[in-house]
Amino acid sequence: MSAVRRIIIDTDPGQDDAVAILLALASPELEVIGITAVAGNVPLALTQKNARMICELAGRPDVRVHAGAVRPLVRRLVTAEHVHGRTGLDGPQLPEPTMPLQEMHAVDFIVQTLLAEEPGTVTLCPLGPLTNIAAALNRAPEIAGRIKEIVLMGGGFFEGGNVTPAAEFNIYVDPHAAEIVFSSGVPIVMMPLDVTHKALTTAKRVAAFRALGTKVGIATAEMLEFFERFDEEKYGSDGGPLHDPCVIAYLVRPELFRGRHCNVAVETGSEITMGMTVIDWWGVTDRPKNATVMRDIDSDGFFALLTERLGRL
Repeated sequence: MSAVRRIIIDTDPGQDDAVAILLALASPELEVIGITAVAGNVPLALTQKNARMICELAGRPDVRVHAGAVRPLVRRLVTAEHVHGRTGLDGPQLPEPTMPLQEMHAVDFIVQTLLAEEPGTVTLCPLGPLTNIAAALNRAPEIAGRIKEIVLMGGGFFEGGNVTPAAEFNIYVDPHAAEIVFSSGVPIVMMPLDVTHKALTTAKRVAAFRALGTKVGIATAEMLEFFERFDEEKYGSDGGPLHDPCVIAYLVRPELFRGRHCNVAVETGSEITMGMTVIDWWGVTDRPKNATVMRDIDSDGFFALLTERLGRL
């Protein structure tokens, strides 16, 4: 048994973020040091509340949740209520959280944690726009050398974008933050739409969550049934892509994914391709390789892991 991996989840819940948080809290291989909330799918007031609701659903009110950036570094905030619903967690009826929001700002928490912990022992897991991570790197550039790895969901290349023809939502919302993160020198593993669009919540897979018969299993099924309706209509698929849990699944079962180390550049100049992640998959430039970009997933293995783990909660 290898050592427990210590992680900070940076998130904008979001139904798929919620499933990622549940997977992390159900996995003994991982220790969630804290959860930092960012504005993204819905505004910060809702994302920090949603993060606490999910911790309570998992029976983990002890997890520290910190609120972070209320808007992107440069651009105005774009949200996705049309996908996630008014609350960001539409679907199940979850009670208001009673666990407290921590007083410390998320960026301070990230910086202080990385400076206090042994170098190379903390992994950052951003599931939303990269505003908090970039702000932390800007404030304390010395943390870059202390981060074990950044495993993030964002971007796309072969699949194009999901919020504009060129850009995936998380990167589009704060492209300037993404540029800072991708040029930070920190080891990065990227879960783009190219891989998450292969992790579809089919009716059978959602039924397996409901069949757990637990509060968590039923709430997960209800969240996914709400969440997938948008993508089913858009892509004509059976189910919607389960983006964010790919990040956590990779930490637990890296063998479920395949990709390659290459250069990723982020477009911040052109409005027509703003937030595009330009992935040099074929190595046609001499730009330095700065990310391991995943492109394939064993989706049956991924859903088997999710169902087994959520069944523990």
